[in-house]
Amino acid sequence: MEGLFRNSTAGQLLRWITRNKVLPYPEEQPGFQCPQCYADRAVSPTLFTHEADGEPTSKPESDAEADEESEGVAENASRSEALDRELSRVPSMGDVEKVRSQSDLARLYSVATQTEALQAAPSRPIAPTKTADGTILVDWYTTHDPENPQNWSSGKKLLTVAQIYLYTLVVYMGSSIYTPSAPQIQARFGVSETAASLGLALYVLGYGFGPMLFSPLSEIPSVGRNPPYIITFTLFIVFSIGAAVVDTFGGLLVLRFLQGFFGSPCLATGGASIGDVYSLLKLPYGLTTWAAFATLGPALGPVISGFSVPVKGWRWSIWETVWMSAPILVLMFFLLPETFPDTILLRRAQRLRRITGNNKLLSQSEINQKQLTVTAVAMEALYRPFQIVVLDPAILFVNVYTSLIYGIYYSFFEVFPLVYIDMYHFNLGQMGLVFLSIAVALAIAVPLYFIYLNKVFEPEIRTQGIGSPERRLIPALFACFLPPIGLFLFGWTSRPSVYWIVSVVGILIYTIGIFMVIQCIFIYIPMTYPQYAASLFAGNDLMRSALACGAVLFARPLYVNLGVGPGISLLAGLTVGCIGGMFALYYYGAALRARSRFTAK
Repeated sequence: MEGLFRNSTAGQLLRWITRNKVLPYPEEQPGFQCPQCYADRAVSPTLFTHEADGEPTSKPESDAEADEESEGVAENASRSEALDRELSRVPSMGDVEKVRSQSDLARLYSVATQTEALQAAPSRPIAPTKTADGTILVDWYTTHDPENPQNWSSGKKLLTVAQIYLYTLVVYMGSSIYTPSAPQIQARFGVSETAASLGLALYVLGYGFGPMLFSPLSEIPSVGRNPPYIITFTLFIVFSIGAAVVDTFGGLLVLRFLQGFFGSPCLATGGASIGDVYSLLKLPYGLTTWAAFATLGPALGPVISGFSVPVKGWRWSIWETVWMSAPILVLMFFLLPETFPDTILLRRAQRLRRITGNNKLLSQSEINQKQLTVTAVAMEALYRPFQIVVLDPAILFVNVYTSLIYGIYYSFFEVFPLVYIDMYHFNLGQMGLVFLSIAVALAIAVPLYFIYLNKVFEPEIRTQGIGSPERRLIPALFACFLPPIGLFLFGWTSRPSVYWIVSVVGILIYTIGIFMVIQCIFIYIPMTYPQYAASLFAGNDLMRSALACGAVLFARPLYVNLGVGPGISLLAGLTVGCIGGMFALYYYGAALRARSRFTAK
């Protein structure tokens, strides 16, 4: 627990105030024996006097014995040192983004399978790399180094990712929790229905733009994951309070956009944090659960505020966002540890330089950071995503497809009142309960996808290697039929003559389909374009959020002018066209990748 608190924002702040006297790291404690490969450059880099996990190692007793041992080490260095360094950390998504070829990616997944056996073996020292200019790259001390996030206990990992899940849930709930308030806002400020819906649309647009800034910021080693989380989440709560007390409609809209913008780091970096603690083979489970919380959040918003807003007024829904967010912020401030390996190793290198006086001790992240320029960051964060979308038809298709189904999902917040209040005469609270069908859909879709990962994805990677990225799309070939089926069922049974539960079943079918499709696409993208994975996900998020913002605004006029049935059928027809695109991507994806200027060759 001490290590957990020490690496949290509160722990780091306390260390800074006390000048590192409170909550010291092992290197700062009396009696710490620095590994010889860091303490003395003249000693062979494979010899340790002390392992970081507390297990002493043998040490030569004489110079002759040291010479003999050094000769033996030199004979085996070429075979073992590179392997030790390679297996020192279970590969994560961050490693995927550094590869430059499909063969490198296949090798990375091969290493991921080997490291599982290594983790079960006894801990052993890791020899750091020494560069030609004498720089010693600070690494994990041992293969079981407790500072390595992927060596943390299952309980510590679960506590870490659970905080990310709750953070994600409450930010996404903050978008739709506004929906039951729209009629009162319309009356209070004298605006149209479309203008009132801007409170939802701008929030969604805000967390589309946020990742373009916060995602590259969290990849800077001297910054890390936690500062963007804590600072922006604090601002999220501040702007939520402002939105709850504002007295002008323009001010409300500005504050709603800022809510979404400063709530976005959970979306910009949440997946990266999960990837820091789980290996490539286990990462899909963590990301699928994270996506389930993100999908569930908007569905729970109207459930929470649907009964309270008619009694307490429109401001109550925004206050509920504050009350849900504040405890999670406190929890994260005290118990969310830094997970970014580059940041952890950078801080270790700084501590080793203090106790050894050797300025040649550097982490690889420090060297990389010195080469980082504002232009390069801006290129990857702002220009690269749009360049790939415009020039690569495969990425253009998956972005359009995910944006379409995401936009349709957010159009439900406009069509549900037309169906369940106007047609079935539900009150606001009862209409909110309809959104629980999305929770039921997730309770079906998530276990099904876990079964696929456990029975197909993992065994195939272990026995046959990574294979073609298009194989990850196989579940989507079946799931892509579900969105149009669900939409047609919802659209043409939404009438007073048909019992309301039938249309709800359509929503359930649609949600199962889109969840499965998006999970397959989000595994496919980093396998096909690994070196641009971060840029691609940021670009995909911006496109999804932009279309969702537009969908909130065009949905009501669409459904009012065409009718619910024809309006939903129009959107369902677009998803039918995407079925052909999904099969084309599966069968011709390899040919498209061969011709692409961006894909890893």
